[in-house]
Amino acid sequence: MFSDRTNWRLTQNRFTQAVEEARARGVRLRDLTASNPTRIGLEYNSEAILEALRSEKAMDYDPQAKGLLEAREAVARYYSEQCVAWRGPGAPLDPERIVLTTSTSEGYSYVFRLLCNAEDELLVPKPSYPLFEFLADLQDVKLVPYPLIYDHGWQMDFHSMKRAVTARTRGVVVVHPNNPTGSYVHGWELGPLNEFCLAHGLALIVDEVFLDYRLSTSEAKRSDTTGLAGGSDQSTTRSGSYSFVSNQDVLTFTLSGLSKISALPQVKVAWIVTSGPEKLVHSAMGRLEVIADTYLSMNAPVQWAVPVMLEQRKNIQGQLLARVKANLTELDRHLAGQKACQRLIVEGGWYAVVRVPVTRSDDELAIELVRDHSTLVHPGHFYDFESDGYLVVSLIGKEEEFSQGARRLLAHLSCDD
Repeated sequence: MFSDRTNWRLTQNRFTQAVEEARARGVRLRDLTASNPTRIGLEYNSEAILEALRSEKAMDYDPQAKGLLEAREAVARYYSEQCVAWRGPGAPLDPERIVLTTSTSEGYSYVFRLLCNAEDELLVPKPSYPLFEFLADLQDVKLVPYPLIYDHGWQMDFHSMKRAVTARTRGVVVVHPNNPTGSYVHGWELGPLNEFCLAHGLALIVDEVFLDYRLSTSEAKRSDTTGLAGGSDQSTTRSGSYSFVSNQDVLTFTLSGLSKISALPQVKVAWIVTSGPEKLVHSAMGRLEVIADTYLSMNAPVQWAVPVMLEQRKNIQGQLLARVKANLTELDRHLAGQKACQRLIVEGGWYAVVRVPVTRSDDELAIELVRDHSTLVHPGHFYDFESDGYLVVSLIGKEEEFSQGARRLLAHLSCDD
């Protein structure tokens, strides 16, 4: 009765079962996976946010397929302001190249539909966020992974990308910075990436939701200089603080939204910015407008509130970055007391990857932490790490809870020594 595209395994995995069983017993878990910014103690300007949703203009139905011009102009201003902060004044972004969506997930769906016929292929990074698999299934698209390799920092593996491309490949997905590795597309990688896409006639699909949460070089490295992240690392200094919205060499679709920029996932505002050769951009925008018009534009109150919501980033990003830095420092403090585990270099975003001894599967280790230490972390396989030995922790949780969880995590691992 049901389509093959929804033929997912719907039974709970052992890790989820262990978490739910613990919570059913009333166990208070130290959560090192917190990803919901509305529940971690941030101070929002709720009065300004709620007042922005009261615009009388929302009583009029004005179905603009790409989204209301005023909202798109606010997004364009955001990029203009950020461009100055990143690398000096740049050309203003044309709001006519922006399409508003209710989420980056919807944005991906639009772009997948635009580029791919059924069973066409897209190259996606590995490790990365697991959402891609479900989005591709729903759009009848096949995902082909290309690895990010770790060698004194994360890097794209262009040799593997060349081996992975086929006649059915339509584009390359990059996450800038990646979730969970926290690695940006470095400046030295941009040229080869564009050349690869040009050589094979591919589009770029770029997820920039964590773009604004960049760490300095010293913060990105481990607090000690031993192990995997030690030595004469240069990867953190060669990361360009730039957005792909200005990428003109190949057809590029840049996705972002308020969920991370302003820490407002409940507002449901995102967008696609199209850039590249003019002829291709013109054709792409015409088709995207039809796709967006078919699904109808997002609700009017939220669109009219976009300028205010984007301004809220100036209040909230500082709080989030302070939290990320404090928790990263605390994690490094705990790690400094032992030699078995390393925190891999993280250049930006909200997450950190901890490399641990492989004495059992990551799943088994994560279950032990829930069962024996009431501590919640994500096993690396959730993010498609190719082997065991990786745990992923969120850096935005409340500082006291994070510190207690990190202590319990490393205390458990020290028992294996």
